[in-house]
Amino acid sequence: MSQSKRLSQSLTGSWLDSSSQGFISGSDVHATDWVKDWKAALARDLIDTPIVSVDADSTVEEACEKLLSEDIPCLAVRSDPTGLEADNNSYQGLFDFSDVNAFLTLAATRHTFSLDDTDPDPRHTKIIEAATAGRVPVQLVSNLSDKNPFTALPNDADVISLLEIFARGTHRVLIQAPDHSGEPIGMVSDRGLLAWFDAYAKSSASFKKYLGNPIQPLSLPSLHIYTSVVAASSSSSLLDAMKLMSEEGVSSIAILDEESGALLSAVSVTDIGKVVVPSQSNQILGTPLHQIISLIKAPHGSTDGADRYPVYSVIPSSNLQYTIEKLLATNAHRLFVTRESTLSSPVLSPSAIGNLCGIVSVVDILSLFARLAKVENIDPTEKQRHRRMSSASSKSSEPPYFHSRSSSKSSQRQSPSVMAVSPTELTLDSLAALDNLFPVERRRSIRSNKGGP
Repeated sequence: MSQSKRLSQSLTGSWLDSSSQGFISGSDVHATDWVKDWKAALARDLIDTPIVSVDADSTVEEACEKLLSEDIPCLAVRSDPTGLEADNNSYQGLFDFSDVNAFLTLAATRHTFSLDDTDPDPRHTKIIEAATAGRVPVQLVSNLSDKNPFTALPNDADVISLLEIFARGTHRVLIQAPDHSGEPIGMVSDRGLLAWFDAYAKSSASFKKYLGNPIQPLSLPSLHIYTSVVAASSSSSLLDAMKLMSEEGVSSIAILDEESGALLSAVSVTDIGKVVVPSQSNQILGTPLHQIISLIKAPHGSTDGADRYPVYSVIPSSNLQYTIEKLLATNAHRLFVTRESTLSSPVLSPSAIGNLCGIVSVVDILSLFARLAKVENIDPTEKQRHRRMSSASSKSSEPPYFHSRSSSKSSQRQSPSVMAVSPTELTLDSLAALDNLFPVERRRSIRSNKGGP
C-alpha cells in the first residue's frame, strides 16, 4: 500500500540550537556598513506585485478565476465595493493559492466533521454553512491558510522595516501612498526582498564575500533539521498533498519516489490551484502525485524540447549566493538540503535515512540578514508552529498527523519523527464537494480564460 511520509519539525525545540557554528568569512565585522545601506533603501523601490483587488462579497470561485486569468500570486480583498473610499482601510485581507488550498481541503473533507464536535472552529463552521447555502464570499476565506496576514508599511519605509516583517514569516506587504490616504501603490514580496539582497551583493564586495560562505555554518533554522522536511510519496493522491500542506502550514512539499525514495520534485499550493480549479473533473482529487507532476511539468519544454523543470535541492557545501539564486531561478519558496553531492537525485528510504537532512527557505535567509541588522525577537518558525498547533487542535482525538488502517502501518515507523500516513480515502462526498463549490460551468470558464491543463 502506498504511503506518505511526514517529517515534522519539533514544536518544542529551539531553532536557535539547530545550526552548527564555524568560521564565516566577511561576517559581522562589515554588518554596520551594510545596515547603513539597507536603511537608505526604500521599500517602495522593491515593489514587485501590483495590487489587484476583489470585492469582499465576491465568491471564492470568482476570486480564483481572477487569480488565474490575471496570472498573479495574490489578491487584495476590498471591503468597500464602491471604491469611493479607496484608502488602505478599504482593504481587509489578502487571498492567494495557499488560501485556495486550505479552502478546497476543507471543502473536500467537510463530510468527516462530526456534528457532535464540542469545539468546532467557528470560521470553518461559517464556511461550511455558506457552502451548503451555495455561495461562499471570499472574505470568509481570506487568510484561511494563516499565511496571509494583512500588513502595510508607510511610503517612506526602508529595507530594515521589510526585514522585520518578512523574517517572522509574512510573505507580502502593501506599501501605502505618500499621503497615507490614497490607494496603496503596490506590494513587496519576501522573494522580491531576497532578489534585492542578491542585487546588493553586486555593489558591495564585502557582502558578496559573505554570500560566498557555504550554508552549513550559517544560522539557518531548518538547515540541519531532518524532521523539518514535509514529504509525500509519488503514489499518494492530490488530496493527500493538499491536506498535508494545510495541516503542516507549508506552501510546498517534497514528492518522493514510491520505490526508491528519490526526490522527484516539489509540489506547491500554486501548482495545485492551477491544476484543480480549472479542472472539469472532480476526480482530479484522487489523481496520484506522479501524474500531477507530469501535468505541472508539461508546459516546460513543450515548445523547444528543453526540459527546464526546476531541481529543488542544494547541499550543505553550497554557498549562500548560489542558494539564493536557485531559490529565485526556480521560483520556489524553499529548497531541500541533501547530504549527497552526487548528480543523482537524493534518496530518502528506511535504509538510507539522513540523505535528505533539512530545508532552507526564503524566510530562513531573510531571518539571517535580520539578525545581522540586529532586529530583535526574530523566530522565522513561529508562524509555522502556530499553524501546526492550530491544525492539530482542530482535529479529532486521534493522535496528530498519524492515521493508520491496519496495525502493520504502525510497525513501519522508523523513529518518532518518521510517520507512515495512509492515503486519504476519497468518498462520494469528498468528490462531490468540488462540484458543489466550483460548478462545471464556472470551471469551464476559468479553464478557457487560463488555458489550463
